[in-house]
Parts: sequence; C-alpha cells; structure tokens
Amino acid sequence: MEPGDETPDGGRQRRLKLYAYLDAQHHQRTYLAIMRLFASTLLADLSAGEVAGALAGAERAGRVDRGESRVENVINRLNQLVEWGNLVRGRREVVAASIAEFQHGSARYQVSKLALRVQRDVDEVLRVPEGAREVSRELLPAIERGLSELGRSLSEALVSGASSPRAREVLAERVTTVFLQHAELAATVRDFYAYLGQVVTRNHLAPEEISGFRNLLVEYIQMVVEDVLRHTPAVADALAGLNRARAELLRLLGSAEGLGAEVERARGRSAHDWDELTDWFVDRPGRPSQVTALREATARAIGSLLASVKRATSGGGLLPGRRAELLKLAAWFDGGTRDQAHELYAAAFGLHSARHLSPAPEHDGDDERTPWRDGPVLDVTVSVRSRGDRGARGRTSRIVDDPITEQSLLAEAREADERRAASVAELTAASSALEETVLSPGALGVLCELLTLAMAQREDAADTGSATDPVRGLRVTVAAEPGGATRITSAAGTLTLHDAALTLHGGGAS
Repeated sequence: MEPGDETPDGGRQRRLKLYAYLDAQHHQRTYLAIMRLFASTLLADLSAGEVAGALAGAERAGRVDRGESRVENVINRLNQLVEWGNLVRGRREVVAASIAEFQHGSARYQVSKLALRVQRDVDEVLRVPEGAREVSRELLPAIERGLSELGRSLSEALVSGASSPRAREVLAERVTTVFLQHAELAATVRDFYAYLGQVVTRNHLAPEEISGFRNLLVEYIQMVVEDVLRHTPAVADALAGLNRARAELLRLLGSAEGLGAEVERARGRSAHDWDELTDWFVDRPGRPSQVTALREATARAIGSLLASVKRATSGGGLLPGRRAELLKLAAWFDGGTRDQAHELYAAAFGLHSARHLSPAPEHDGDDERTPWRDGPVLDVTVSVRSRGDRGARGRTSRIVDDPITEQSLLAEAREADERRAASVAELTAASSALEETVLSPGALGVLCELLTLAMAQREDAADTGSATDPVRGLRVTVAAEPGGATRITSAAGTLTLHDAALTLHGGGAS
C-alpha cells in the first residue's frame, strides 16, 4: 500500500497542501517563522497581535523581511496558512479598548495536528548533517530481548486470565518499547543506505574520501550486516511464537478508552503493525524481507563503491575526474563580469564568436556559400571523447598511485613473510630429530626449496652441497652417505633421500 492510499483523493490533496508554505514564492521565511512559533508551545492559541510581537524580534534579528511584523501583514499570512490547512481558527472573549483591538484579539489561531507533524519533520531535516547516519545496531539485541520478554508476559497473562490491569499495562509497555526500537532501527538503516546510494554515484573521489570509503566498505557495512544476520533468527523465532497468539495479544491490548473510534493508536495495536514488523525480519513466498533486501543492497553497494574507488585511483575510464577543475572554472564565471565571462568561455572551450578575424577553417576552402553545419564532419578521437585527453598517443603511461592495491600487496607480503618465518622456525626446532618429526606443508616447502639449491651445487653424487636462507640464516647441507637413507615425513607423505645425509644449521639450529 502506498502512503495516502487509505485516504480519498480529496483528503490526500488537502494534506499535501500542508507543505505549500515551504515552497511559497513570497514570504517563505515569514511562514516558516510563524509555524515554528505555533509548534514550539503545547496547545498554542495565539492572536494576530501576539504573533506580530513574536515576529518583531525575528525581524530585528534578520530572520524575516522588514515590515513582516506589522499586524495587517501578519493577519494576511495567518489567513493564508488557514487556507492551506496549517492553522485553524478559534475565538475567545477578550477585553478590548477599540474595535480594531477586539478584532485583532478575538481572532485566535491554533496549529492543526498534521501541520505540527510537517513542521516537526521540517526542523528535523534542516538539522540533519549531510554525512552518513549511524545505524543503531545496539537496538537489535534490545528488540530480541523485548520480544522474548513480551512472549513470557503474554503467556503469564493468558494463564492468569489477564484480570489484573497491571498485566495489561506490562504488555502495552513492552509492545510500545519494541515498536519504538524497531522504528528507530529501520529509520537509521534507511538513512544510511540512502547515503550509500548517493555515494556510489560519485565519479570524483578525493584521497581522504577514498580512505573513508575503504573503512566504510571493510568495517562498517560488514559490521552492520553481520549484526542484523546474527540477531534475525532469534527475532524471527520470537515473532513466530507471538504471531500464533496474536489475536489474544491484540484483545488484551484492547482499544483506546475514551478517545473514540477515529483515534490514531500507538504502534503494535493492530494486525497490520505486526505484519510490517514480521515482514522486516522474515521472508515470505514471493516477498523477501528487509533483511534480505539489506543483504542484497550491501552486495550492490560494495561492488559499486569498489568500482568507484578503482576508477578514481586508476586515472582512466569514460568519466574522468574533472570535478575540481570545473568547480574552479565555475567560480571564475560567477565572480567575473559579463565581458570577463565571454573571455573565459573562449579561453576555456575554444569556442569564439562567429565574428572574429581568425583564418577560415580548412574545410570551407573558397566556398563561402556552404554553412558550417553542412560542411564535412570533424572526426573526434576516442581519447578526446572518452577522457578529454588531447595528448599525442603512443607515449608511456603515467605512474598511477593506487593506495588500496598498495596496502593489499603489503598485507599479502607480510602474511607470506610470517608464514615463511614460522616454517623456518619449525625446521630449526626439528633439526636435531628431523626423521622423527612430521613437518607441515609450509616447512616441507621451505626445506625442498633449500634442498634443491643445495643439490644443484654438487658436481656428482660424492660431493657436498649446501644452501642458506638469506634472511634467517638456515643452512641445509647434503652430503654423500653410501648405503644410507634420510627420510623426511610430512602431512603429504614421506620423502626419502638415498645415499645422502641431510643436516640443518644456523637459524638457531645446532
């Protein structure tokens, strides 16, 4: 169901008019100041004179235009807000010294419920920073615990007959808490992935942004998804148990006493609310859950972000990073005069006026009757079309600074060095009892490498050869031993050297 489908078309249009003051062609700042005044106080009931007095301070501070605090102007703005549905009129008895004072004081204005929500959302949007919003991951275990406690409370209430008002209050408290926690979690997830969608479309990334996006990829997104997937099974099980007793739960929560049938109830008091909560965590046939959608969106975002970072660090591609240069040029246009703008345009793009003294293009020749649009088509090279690069082809490529690949290669080199150090240490420890030790694949690989080098130094079978690890000093020596045999056992099998003796020295070996 789309938002607003539950209301008739006329009601939907009337509600959408509540946003009209935000995009008013004139007096937008005044309307915003008035709505903030009404939204700042509970049960605000203000007259035009009281609103004018409040606007006078905003006028002195420069937040509204001069003259907007005059009573006649304030009345016009208030009546316009009434027409849009943001304010409603009210009246009360006043003591006035004149007819004008009576008119200004007896006409009272109050804010409507929906308009208050609109203004609250507007102020929240204006306060929100442009960066990513932190996902409230800590709410996942809280939701899991809340649903488990709710299941126990519901079972106790059903066993006792729920005759105690306290049992109903505990149920209502836990239901409200769970739905508030889930609403906050869902909102932070939506906001974070909306920012992520905005990021993946970027084509120009500064070096500090590349580092930030790498952390976003490697750490934060993975942490969010892992937390959601870890808690989802327990939440789904708890929801399955509650859904079996949903009818009893809704009956115990009952209706809002004393508020009538058209009351907007708290979340969790209707079957539709529980369906939405279940759909967030649990897949249905043909209807994936939000958890599944989050996992798929994460995979797409990681792929897009990696492509963006690769494009930014490789220096090539169809969309070159010209953002900084274009912004600088735009600032020159903005700060220059009309004549300077024409000069900048001609200098930057080489598109001069049609009335100039430059020689005629070659394709026109002596034919002065052929318009330029009907002349031969100029072939634009691929490098200019794709990269904006007018340089001659065939030159050597520039050295590309790729910090992500560099860090990845350094990490791989460190891991390889640590593995070799562990293998050399294992061989060093086994040097005194080599035939009784079962070597790991890594240690066997190092030994075979040094053994191959040592045997290559032997002229014939009677010679002695040796090879040394240049970093850690482990030396392998192969000597002739007629009739003897050296057996080296590993997880992959046994290596037998006939008529040869093998010794290990150095690297701490004796």
